[in-house]
Amino acid sequence: MAIQEERMMQSLPQNLSLEDRKHLSVTGVSDVDSFDEQSVTVYTQLGELSIRGTDLHINALNVETGELVVDGQIDALIYTREQPKSSGFFGRVFR
Repeated sequence: MAIQEERMMQSLPQNLSLEDRKHLSVTGVSDVDSFDEQSVTVYTQLGELSIRGTDLHINALNVETGELVVDGQIDALIYTREQPKSSGFFGRVFR
């Protein structure tokens, strides 16, 4: 990631919007570390965010704008202070 892109990501606000525990919109996402039907783990500028639930599906992901949309039964949103160690799943796939 170029320095200018990193600065842009750091200046984006972190927002979470959860509708009826079935539709989650997240901004400020820099990378996706892992995902399956029970959990999605993403890196944000505020740390690692784990989304837990059932029948989870990533419906939209744009790491350039930092936007993520997840649908399914969302049971928990958990932040940790951990920052990305290396490129996540999509970073490794699209090298």
